[in-house]
Amino acid sequence: MNVRTIIEDRELKALSRHAAFSSCSKGRNRPEELCRVRTVYQHDRDKILHSKSFRRLKHKTQVFLSPEGDHYRTRLTHTLEVAQIARTVARALALNEDLTEAIALGHDLGHTPFGHAGERVLNELMSQGFHHVRQSLRVVDMVEKSGAGLNLTWEVRDGIIKHSKGGGPLQADDPQAMPATLEGHLVRRCDMIAYVNHDLDDAQRAGVIALDQVPREILDLLGKTHGRRIDRMVRDMIDESLAAGGAHICQSAEVEAAILALRDWLYTHVYQARRVREEFDKASRILRELYQYFLADENALICFGGRRTPGDSLEISVGDFIAGMTDRFALNLYGKLFLPQSWKIL
Repeated sequence: MNVRTIIEDRELKALSRHAAFSSCSKGRNRPEELCRVRTVYQHDRDKILHSKSFRRLKHKTQVFLSPEGDHYRTRLTHTLEVAQIARTVARALALNEDLTEAIALGHDLGHTPFGHAGERVLNELMSQGFHHVRQSLRVVDMVEKSGAGLNLTWEVRDGIIKHSKGGGPLQADDPQAMPATLEGHLVRRCDMIAYVNHDLDDAQRAGVIALDQVPREILDLLGKTHGRRIDRMVRDMIDESLAAGGAHICQSAEVEAAILALRDWLYTHVYQARRVREEFDKASRILRELYQYFLADENALICFGGRRTPGDSLEISVGDFIAGMTDRFALNLYGKLFLPQSWKIL
Protein backbone atom coordinates (compact mmCIF):
# COMPACT_ATOMS: atom_id res chain seq x y z
CA MET A 1 0.00 0.00 0.00
CA ASN A 2 1.31 3.45 -0.94
CA VAL A 3 0.28 5.67 1.96
CA ARG A 4 1.57 8.81 0.24
CA THR A 5 -0.93 8.55 -2.61
CA ILE A 6 -3.76 8.01 -0.12
CA ILE A 7 -2.79 11.23 1.65
CA GLU A 8 -2.48 13.06 -1.67
CA ASP A 9 -5.98 11.91 -2.67
CA ARG A 10 -7.31 12.98 0.73
CA GLU A 11 -5.81 16.45 0.19
CA LEU A 12 -7.58 16.82 -3.16
CA LYS A 13 -10.92 16.06 -1.51
CA ALA A 14 -10.52 17.92 1.79
CA LEU A 15 -8.40 21.02 1.16
CA SER A 16 -9.48 24.34 -0.27
CA ARG A 17 -9.12 24.77 -4.01
CA HIS A 18 -6.70 27.59 -3.13
CA ALA A 19 -4.38 25.26 -1.21
CA ALA A 20 -1.05 23.96 -2.49
CA PHE A 21 -1.57 20.25 -3.15
CA SER A 22 1.35 17.93 -2.50
CA SER A 23 0.75 16.04 -5.72
CA CYS A 24 1.03 19.29 -7.71
CA SER A 25 4.39 20.46 -6.36
CA LYS A 26 6.83 21.95 -8.86
CA GLY A 27 9.37 19.50 -7.50
CA ARG A 28 12.98 19.67 -6.40
CA ASN A 29 16.20 20.93 -7.97
CA ARG A 30 17.45 17.35 -8.10
CA PRO A 31 15.23 14.33 -8.80
CA GLU A 32 14.59 12.29 -5.67
CA GLU A 33 12.72 9.06 -5.05
CA LEU A 34 9.29 9.72 -3.56
CA CYS A 35 8.61 8.46 -0.05
CA ARG A 36 5.95 5.77 0.24
CA VAL A 37 4.44 7.14 3.48
CA ARG A 38 5.05 10.91 3.33
CA THR A 39 4.05 13.59 0.87
CA VAL A 40 6.80 15.82 -0.50
CA TYR A 41 5.94 18.56 2.00
CA GLN A 42 5.91 16.14 4.93
CA HIS A 43 9.29 14.91 3.76
CA ASP A 44 10.60 18.49 3.61
CA ARG A 45 9.33 19.17 7.13
CA ASP A 46 11.21 16.14 8.42
CA LYS A 47 14.39 17.06 6.54
CA ILE A 48 14.39 20.47 8.22
CA LEU A 49 13.46 19.12 11.65
CA HIS A 50 16.38 16.65 11.63
CA SER A 51 18.95 19.12 10.29
CA LYS A 52 21.88 20.45 12.31
CA SER A 53 20.92 24.02 11.51
CA PHE A 54 17.51 23.50 13.10
CA ARG A 55 18.98 22.04 16.28
CA ARG A 56 21.35 24.99 16.63
CA LEU A 57 18.44 27.42 16.78
CA LYS A 58 17.94 26.51 20.45
CA HIS A 59 21.14 28.39 21.31
CA LYS A 60 20.63 31.43 19.07
CA THR A 61 19.37 34.76 20.37
CA GLN A 62 15.85 35.91 19.67
CA VAL A 63 16.00 39.29 21.49
CA PHE A 64 17.94 38.83 24.72
CA LEU A 65 21.56 37.76 24.45
CA SER A 66 22.34 34.26 25.79
CA PRO A 67 19.48 34.45 28.31
CA GLU A 68 20.05 32.64 31.58
CA GLY A 69 16.36 32.64 32.52
CA ASP A 70 14.57 29.46 31.47
CA HIS A 71 11.52 31.23 30.06
CA TYR A 72 13.05 33.60 27.52
CA ARG A 73 12.50 32.77 23.88
CA THR A 74 15.31 31.61 21.64
CA ARG A 75 15.30 31.43 17.86
CA LEU A 76 14.04 27.82 18.19
CA THR A 77 11.07 28.59 20.43
CA HIS A 78 10.20 31.50 18.12
CA THR A 79 10.22 29.09 15.17
CA LEU A 80 7.97 26.61 16.99
CA GLU A 81 5.51 29.35 17.94
CA VAL A 82 5.34 30.53 14.33
CA ALA A 83 4.74 26.96 13.16
CA GLN A 84 1.90 26.31 15.59
CA ILE A 85 0.13 29.63 14.98
CA ALA A 86 0.42 29.11 11.24
CA ARG A 87 -0.87 25.54 11.43
CA THR A 88 -3.92 26.70 13.38
CA VAL A 89 -4.81 29.20 10.67
CA ALA A 90 -3.98 26.76 7.85
CA ARG A 91 -6.34 24.18 9.32
CA ALA A 92 -9.13 26.73 9.68
CA LEU A 93 -8.71 27.84 6.06
CA ALA A 94 -8.31 24.27 4.75
CA LEU A 95 -4.81 24.99 3.47
CA ASN A 96 -1.89 22.54 3.39
CA GLU A 97 -0.68 22.22 6.98
CA ASP A 98 2.40 20.22 6.01
CA LEU A 99 3.65 22.86 3.58
CA THR A 100 2.84 25.58 6.12
CA GLU A 101 4.80 23.79 8.83
CA ALA A 102 7.79 23.10 6.57
CA ILE A 103 8.09 26.78 5.60
CA ALA A 104 7.70 27.88 9.22
CA LEU A 105 10.33 25.46 10.54
CA GLY A 106 12.83 26.51 7.88
CA HIS A 107 12.25 30.25 7.70
CA ASP A 108 14.95 31.31 10.20
CA LEU A 109 17.67 28.69 9.62
CA GLY A 110 20.03 31.37 8.28
CA HIS A 111 19.94 33.60 11.35
CA THR A 112 23.29 34.50 12.87
CA PRO A 113 24.29 34.25 16.52
CA PHE A 114 23.30 37.27 18.62
CA GLY A 115 20.22 37.97 16.54
CA HIS A 116 20.06 40.91 14.17
CA ALA A 117 23.26 42.35 15.65
CA GLY A 118 25.18 39.48 14.08
CA GLU A 119 23.35 40.00 10.81
CA ARG A 120 24.34 43.68 10.75
CA VAL A 121 28.00 42.80 11.34
CA LEU A 122 28.16 40.30 8.47
CA ASN A 123 26.24 42.64 6.19
CA GLU A 124 28.83 45.32 6.93
CA LEU A 125 31.85 43.07 6.47
CA MET A 126 30.92 40.93 3.46
CA SER A 127 31.40 42.53 0.07
CA GLN A 128 28.09 41.19 -1.25
CA GLY A 129 26.25 41.92 1.97
CA PHE A 130 24.38 39.47 4.17
CA HIS A 131 20.72 38.90 4.97
CA HIS A 132 19.34 36.06 7.05
CA VAL A 133 16.64 35.31 4.47
CA ARG A 134 19.14 34.67 1.69
CA GLN A 135 21.25 32.71 4.15
CA SER A 136 18.27 30.55 5.15
CA LEU A 137 17.85 29.54 1.51
CA ARG A 138 21.60 29.00 1.17
CA VAL A 139 21.57 26.76 4.25
CA VAL A 140 18.90 24.45 2.84
CA ASP A 141 20.37 24.54 -0.68
CA MET A 142 24.14 24.42 -0.15
CA VAL A 143 25.26 24.29 3.49
CA GLU A 144 23.37 21.44 5.13
CA LYS A 145 24.53 17.82 4.77
CA SER A 146 28.16 18.81 4.21
CA GLY A 147 27.34 20.96 1.21
CA ALA A 148 24.76 18.70 -0.45
CA GLY A 149 21.82 20.70 0.88
CA LEU A 150 18.38 19.39 1.80
CA ASN A 151 16.99 19.49 -1.76
CA LEU A 152 13.64 20.93 -0.68
CA THR A 153 10.64 21.45 -2.91
CA TRP A 154 10.19 24.69 -4.86
CA GLU A 155 7.20 25.75 -2.72
CA VAL A 156 9.05 25.44 0.60
CA ARG A 157 12.07 27.29 -0.76
CA ASP A 158 9.81 30.02 -2.12
CA GLY A 159 8.14 30.44 1.28
CA ILE A 160 11.50 30.68 3.05
CA ILE A 161 13.01 33.30 0.74
CA LYS A 162 9.90 35.49 0.82
CA HIS A 163 8.92 35.35 4.48
CA SER A 164 10.72 38.49 5.65
CA LYS A 165 9.08 41.88 5.92
CA GLY A 166 11.85 43.89 7.57
CA GLY A 167 10.34 47.24 8.43
CA GLY A 168 7.93 47.03 5.53
CA PRO A 169 4.24 46.11 5.18
CA LEU A 170 2.79 42.65 5.63
CA GLN A 171 1.59 42.76 2.04
CA ALA A 172 4.39 43.94 -0.25
CA ASP A 173 3.51 46.27 -3.12
CA ASP A 174 5.53 44.12 -5.53
CA PRO A 175 3.69 40.82 -6.15
CA GLN A 176 7.03 39.19 -6.98
CA ALA A 177 8.16 39.84 -3.39
CA MET A 178 5.27 37.81 -2.02
CA PRO A 179 5.20 34.01 -1.68
CA ALA A 180 3.63 32.07 -4.52
CA THR A 181 1.41 30.00 -2.19
CA LEU A 182 -1.17 31.02 0.40
CA GLU A 183 0.73 28.84 2.86
CA GLY A 184 3.76 31.08 2.32
CA HIS A 185 1.61 34.21 2.79
CA LEU A 186 0.34 32.69 6.01
CA VAL A 187 3.79 32.07 7.47
CA ARG A 188 4.86 35.60 6.52
CA ARG A 189 2.05 37.02 8.68
CA CYS A 190 2.31 34.51 11.52
CA ASP A 191 6.02 35.24 11.86
CA MET A 192 5.15 38.79 12.90
CA ILE A 193 2.22 37.73 15.07
CA ALA A 194 4.57 35.46 16.99
CA TYR A 195 7.46 37.85 17.49
CA VAL A 196 5.60 41.03 18.41
CA ASN A 197 3.83 39.06 21.13
CA HIS A 198 6.68 37.04 22.57
CA ASP A 199 9.20 39.89 22.30
CA LEU A 200 6.80 42.10 24.27
CA ASP A 201 6.36 39.29 26.80
CA ASP A 202 10.12 38.76 27.18
CA ALA A 203 10.80 42.50 27.43
CA GLN A 204 8.35 42.70 30.33
CA ARG A 205 9.96 39.68 31.98
CA ALA A 206 13.40 41.29 31.62
CA GLY A 207 12.20 44.58 33.10
CA VAL A 208 13.09 46.49 29.92
CA ILE A 209 9.57 47.86 29.63
CA ALA A 210 6.30 47.81 31.58
CA LEU A 211 3.01 46.95 29.93
CA ASP A 212 1.51 50.35 30.74
CA GLN A 213 4.17 51.95 28.51
CA VAL A 214 2.66 50.37 25.42
CA PRO A 215 0.27 52.80 23.68
CA ARG A 216 -3.18 52.27 25.13
CA GLU A 217 -4.92 52.18 21.75
CA ILE A 218 -2.81 49.14 20.74
CA LEU A 219 -3.63 47.17 23.89
CA ASP A 220 -7.31 48.17 23.82
CA LEU A 221 -7.61 46.71 20.34
CA LEU A 222 -5.33 43.68 20.56
CA GLY A 223 -5.53 42.76 24.22
CA LYS A 224 -3.55 43.19 27.43
CA THR A 225 -2.23 39.63 27.72
CA HIS A 226 -0.08 37.48 25.44
CA GLY A 227 -2.86 34.95 24.91
CA ARG A 228 -5.58 37.50 24.20
CA ARG A 229 -3.42 39.30 21.64
CA ILE A 230 -2.60 36.15 19.70
CA ASP A 231 -6.24 35.05 19.84
CA ARG A 232 -7.36 38.45 18.51
CA MET A 233 -4.86 38.44 15.65
CA VAL A 234 -5.48 34.82 14.65
CA ARG A 235 -9.28 35.07 14.76
CA ASP A 236 -9.13 38.27 12.74
CA MET A 237 -6.95 36.64 10.09
CA ILE A 238 -9.23 33.61 9.81
CA ASP A 239 -12.43 35.66 9.68
CA GLU A 240 -11.14 38.18 7.16
CA SER A 241 -9.59 35.53 4.92
CA LEU A 242 -12.80 33.46 4.90
CA ALA A 243 -14.81 36.59 4.17
CA ALA A 244 -12.55 37.16 1.15
CA GLY A 245 -13.46 33.71 -0.13
CA GLY A 246 -10.28 32.04 1.06
CA ALA A 247 -8.33 33.22 -1.97
CA HIS A 248 -6.22 35.68 0.03
CA ILE A 249 -4.62 35.81 3.47
CA CYS A 250 -5.70 39.10 4.97
CA GLN A 251 -6.61 40.94 8.15
CA SER A 252 -8.85 43.84 8.99
CA ALA A 253 -7.30 47.26 8.45
CA GLU A 254 -7.50 48.14 12.16
CA VAL A 255 -5.81 44.94 13.38
CA GLU A 256 -3.11 45.06 10.74
CA ALA A 257 -2.37 48.70 11.60
CA ALA A 258 -2.16 47.81 15.30
CA ILE A 259 0.27 44.93 14.61
CA LEU A 260 2.56 47.21 12.61
CA ALA A 261 2.28 49.94 15.25
CA LEU A 262 3.29 47.43 17.95
CA ARG A 263 6.24 46.27 15.84
CA ASP A 264 7.44 49.85 15.39
CA TRP A 265 6.97 50.60 19.09
CA LEU A 266 9.02 47.51 20.05
CA TYR A 267 11.80 48.58 17.69
CA THR A 268 12.19 51.89 19.49
CA HIS A 269 11.55 50.83 23.09
CA VAL A 270 12.93 47.26 23.17
CA TYR A 271 15.27 46.43 20.27
CA GLN A 272 16.99 49.81 20.54
CA ALA A 273 16.77 50.07 24.33
CA ARG A 274 20.10 50.97 25.92
CA ARG A 275 20.34 47.80 28.04
CA VAL A 276 19.72 45.61 25.01
CA ARG A 277 21.89 47.61 22.61
CA GLU A 278 24.93 47.66 24.91
CA GLU A 279 25.10 43.87 25.02
CA PHE A 280 24.66 43.58 21.29
CA ASP A 281 27.47 46.10 20.74
CA LYS A 282 29.76 43.75 22.67
CA ALA A 283 28.53 40.77 20.66
CA SER A 284 29.12 42.66 17.42
CA ARG A 285 32.78 43.16 18.32
CA ILE A 286 33.13 39.44 19.00
CA LEU A 287 31.76 38.45 15.59
CA ARG A 288 33.78 41.11 13.81
CA GLU A 289 37.04 39.83 15.31
CA LEU A 290 36.15 36.20 14.60
CA TYR A 291 35.32 37.03 10.99
CA GLN A 292 38.58 38.90 10.45
CA TYR A 293 40.58 36.15 12.15
CA PHE A 294 39.27 33.38 9.90
CA LEU A 295 39.40 35.50 6.77
CA ALA A 296 43.12 35.90 7.42
CA ASP A 297 43.72 32.20 8.17
CA GLU A 298 41.97 29.64 5.97
CA ASN A 299 43.64 26.74 7.79
CA ALA A 300 42.19 27.94 11.09
CA LEU A 301 38.74 28.03 9.49
CA ILE A 302 39.00 24.35 8.59
CA CYS A 303 40.59 23.46 11.93
CA PHE A 304 37.73 24.93 13.96
CA GLY A 305 34.93 23.37 11.95
CA GLY A 306 34.43 25.59 8.90
CA ARG A 307 34.26 24.26 5.36
CA ARG A 308 35.44 25.54 2.00
CA THR A 309 32.75 25.15 -0.64
CA PRO A 310 34.09 24.71 -4.19
CA GLY A 311 33.43 27.79 -6.29
CA ASP A 312 32.83 30.07 -3.29
CA SER A 313 35.18 32.79 -2.13
CA LEU A 314 36.87 32.53 1.25
CA GLU A 315 34.70 35.32 2.63
CA ILE A 316 31.52 33.40 1.77
CA SER A 317 32.88 30.30 3.52
CA VAL A 318 33.76 32.40 6.57
CA GLY A 319 30.31 33.98 6.43
CA ASP A 320 28.70 30.52 6.42
CA PHE A 321 30.80 29.51 9.42
CA ILE A 322 30.06 32.64 11.45
CA ALA A 323 26.34 32.63 10.58
CA GLY A 324 26.02 29.00 11.61
CA MET A 325 27.48 29.53 15.09
CA THR A 326 25.33 29.50 18.19
CA ASP A 327 25.75 32.27 20.75
CA ARG A 328 27.65 30.07 23.16
CA PHE A 329 29.90 28.57 20.47
CA ALA A 330 30.89 32.08 19.35
CA LEU A 331 31.56 33.19 22.94
CA ASN A 332 33.60 30.08 23.76
CA LEU A 333 35.58 30.25 20.53
CA TYR A 334 36.32 33.93 21.05
CA GLY A 335 37.61 33.16 24.52
CA LYS A 336 39.83 30.38 23.20
CA LEU A 337 41.31 32.50 20.42
CA PHE A 338 41.65 35.92 22.01
CA LEU A 339 41.64 35.62 25.81
CA PRO A 340 44.56 34.34 27.95
CA GLN A 341 44.13 30.75 29.02
CA SER A 342 45.10 29.44 32.44
CA TRP A 343 48.22 27.27 32.60
CA LYS A 344 47.46 23.61 33.16
CA ILE A 345 49.85 21.26 34.93
CA LEU A 346 49.71 17.78 33.47
